[in-house]
Amino acid sequence: MRVLAFDSSGNGCSAAVVGDDEVLAHEFEAMAIGQAEQLLPMIARVMEAARIGFADLDCIAVTVGPGAFTGVRIGLAAAEGLALASGKPVLGLTSFETVAAAVPDAVIAAVAGAGEWHLVVALDSRRKELYLQAFDRKRIPVGSGALVPPQDWVSWLPDGTIVFAGDGAGRLQSALAGRVGIMAGIGTPDAVDLGRLAREHWLRGERTERLEPLYLRAPDTTLPPPAGRP
Repeated sequence: MRVLAFDSSGNGCSAAVVGDDEVLAHEFEAMAIGQAEQLLPMIARVMEAARIGFADLDCIAVTVGPGAFTGVRIGLAAAEGLALASGKPVLGLTSFETVAAAVPDAVIAAVAGAGEWHLVVALDSRRKELYLQAFDRKRIPVGSGALVPPQDWVSWLPDGTIVFAGDGAGRLQSALAGRVGIMAGIGTPDAVDLGRLAREHWLRGERTERLEPLYLRAPDTTLPPPAGRP
């Protein structure tokens, strides 16, 4: 099986071609802006490096958010365009799931005997709030992801030991003095992790009927005033 995966939802831009037992090609570049110019050329390069064509793919995977409004839209538009042109199906997975999948098994094993614990993915919203999502020991989401302001971080977190992941994890942990936690060392979503996760979902028979963005907050836009008003 071969999956083309890419992400432009957060503070990076990445693309990868993932096979059954190996990563055929992978690029990642940290960036807060500029994904619109970088994503499609990056996809072309990893496809060339993998030495395959779109006809050789089983599916295309993309992150649906949360993240930067523009970055999420860029990724979804690219996925929809490539799927239409190639006839390949698309899987949409969240940025939360992608980061959670990247947490090393060794980190999970370190807390497996520590009683009650959860994995919490904290993603940078480029505001004071953080995007937060909790996962159980099988990395299954607990509840819904949310955009949480700093004053609510403590009350939002589940009980027990916390494994922190995501590019907002440092901010979250530093604000929780005295709370037991382990840093997983995983930052912004990466396409290679998305590709591996998409392969698992695909082999379980899971499909995405329609790509829908997960924003969790309104875009940073201002509507023009009505005609005749300043």
